[in-house]
Amino acid sequence: MLLLLFLLAVLVKQSRGNDNPKPEVPLTQISLEDLGEIEVTTASKEPVKASQTPAAIYVITQEDIRRSGATSIPEALRLAPGVEVARVDSNTWSLGVRGFGSALSRSVLVLIDGRTVYTPLFAGVYWQVQDTLLEDIERIEVIRGPGGTIWGANAVNAVINIITKNTKETYGTLLSTGGGNLDQGFVNFRYGSGNGHNFNYRVYGKAFTRGPEFHSDGRQFDDWRMGQTGFRADLDSNDRDTFTLQGDLYRGEAGQRLQITSYSQPYTTNVEQNAELAGGNLMGRWKRVFSNRSNIQLQTYYDRTNRTQANFAESRDTFDIDFVHHLKLSWGQEFLWGLGTRISSGNATQVVPTVAFTPDHHTDKLYNAFIQDEIPIVPNRLSITVGSKFLHNNYSGFEAQPSARVLWTPTPRQTFWGAVTRAVRTPSRVEEDLQITGLFMSNPLTFYRIIGDRKFTSETLIGYEVGYRSLIKPKFYLDIAAFYNNYADLLSIQTGTPFSETSPPPAHTVFPLFFRNGLQGNTSGFEIAPDWTPTRWWRLRGSYSYLNIDLNNSNGSQDVSTASSIQGSSPRHQFSIQSSFDLPKKLEFDQSFRYVGPLPAQRVQAYTTADVQFSWNAMRSLSLSVVGQNLFQPHHAESGGDLGGLVGMRRSAYVKLTWQIGQR
Repeated sequence: MLLLLFLLAVLVKQSRGNDNPKPEVPLTQISLEDLGEIEVTTASKEPVKASQTPAAIYVITQEDIRRSGATSIPEALRLAPGVEVARVDSNTWSLGVRGFGSALSRSVLVLIDGRTVYTPLFAGVYWQVQDTLLEDIERIEVIRGPGGTIWGANAVNAVINIITKNTKETYGTLLSTGGGNLDQGFVNFRYGSGNGHNFNYRVYGKAFTRGPEFHSDGRQFDDWRMGQTGFRADLDSNDRDTFTLQGDLYRGEAGQRLQITSYSQPYTTNVEQNAELAGGNLMGRWKRVFSNRSNIQLQTYYDRTNRTQANFAESRDTFDIDFVHHLKLSWGQEFLWGLGTRISSGNATQVVPTVAFTPDHHTDKLYNAFIQDEIPIVPNRLSITVGSKFLHNNYSGFEAQPSARVLWTPTPRQTFWGAVTRAVRTPSRVEEDLQITGLFMSNPLTFYRIIGDRKFTSETLIGYEVGYRSLIKPKFYLDIAAFYNNYADLLSIQTGTPFSETSPPPAHTVFPLFFRNGLQGNTSGFEIAPDWTPTRWWRLRGSYSYLNIDLNNSNGSQDVSTASSIQGSSPRHQFSIQSSFDLPKKLEFDQSFRYVGPLPAQRVQAYTTADVQFSWNAMRSLSLSVVGQNLFQPHHAESGGDLGGLVGMRRSAYVKLTWQIGQR
């Protein structure tokens, strides 16, 4: 670390004569009207103003991320209303939107530049390996509510699209480094260049080491080390064709504590071991503009994942191709249609005798098509959007995900919208092929065994949403969204008839548990997100989210715990406020306060905490930041799930030094 700081000081001294980075526009000097004009693509796969989107969309900008002090993507997602982000330990998060939070975010579809980061083994996201250089993120688009009509299966409660900058915006050299008591050391590097005309590229690398959180039993196992590198190249070959090629490679390890069950004494053992993580991806995208009324886009990617931990190992190869055609028809209609396929082949290697996937190798195939038509009823005032996604998968066969949306803009500064949507979460190998055994009691020797069911079908959602956005005054913006979601065929656990086994010895009893579609119910709530700039040097943003979950058994289900577990694992109330000051002498001061309600099912109490960041832009190429996180208590729990009891998120601080030159 000292060597890096010394090198940085030398480079800054040498570069003062060539110090010409593009100055950032201060956050508090961006008008709220400009924020509403930000173009987003997640809602329709075509650029549209955020304020004119008939969905509950929230945009986290690069400046929001920088001034939050976040060091990871899940931390940055705390800025969005309705998003539940809880840290389980130093390297694991539980994340959900409008309920159903979990470590794998099973009801949320997450994308990076349109590339799905989803594992069909567990039907979710490995957050530990979803990363990029945070300075290269242009924006994060968070759509609360179902998005299956455009993006397909598993976009049930939300779609999160992390969009990186075009290489035109990342010229020059960036180097940042720092560390603290929890984020013990990190270094980020990026270099961007090009021919100054139609070809630009960048390469980056990053590495970090993070220490363990607080454990009441004194164990310190959840440290985390990762390294990642990648590139992106953009080519505008002519006025009609643009090409993008990008890729990433990563490797690291994350400390875990797992309970391993065996059929011999002592029957259960708590193992502390690092999960070995490695992988990479390569993505290409081509867009051709035929005219101002027609364009097509073809995107394809390959993704490789390797994960080895104490109780299982997975290796997976995924290939995806997606085609979209956008047409402007008569009467101002915006028509989209597309086709796609994804093939994912994986091996789930058995490491211990009590955890197995049968068969161990499986190939998932997904085929899809979609159509969407935006029809103006009153030009520039009232429009409806209808469409549907059609897909076929290995597990549940054919699925349809239709939607209808309406957008009304009575004035240029006011927007009302509503939507009715159907979405599905398709089964995964966990629900159909997993067999996991755990100790129930040692005398008499009895085990429980969770067994996958090939009859498990898709979970379904019918969602009803309404929303309102208004630039009430030039300095005050308000965004309100409300929802009612009706769920059917949710995952439940059904008890079976106990039976005896003599192999493997010794003789024992097995209490079987089966995955079923035995839950139904609804969620309802609303989110309010005001944004106020009282002066040119001060900006205030806030959000309040209310959530009610009401689930019950269906189809004769005898499940006794899943409904209460889901209902008690999401906070009913969440509140946050961010305050940003642009001070004299090139100083910035940012504060973030948040309240999160209790999680009764996990025995987690409500908590209130704060983060602060103090930054000094010492010169145009050099800035220094001091960040404090979780400042109100020495430690607090945000989620349950650890074998040794609740893990406390520690009060922490870090220092960051950033140097950049050569930006255009």
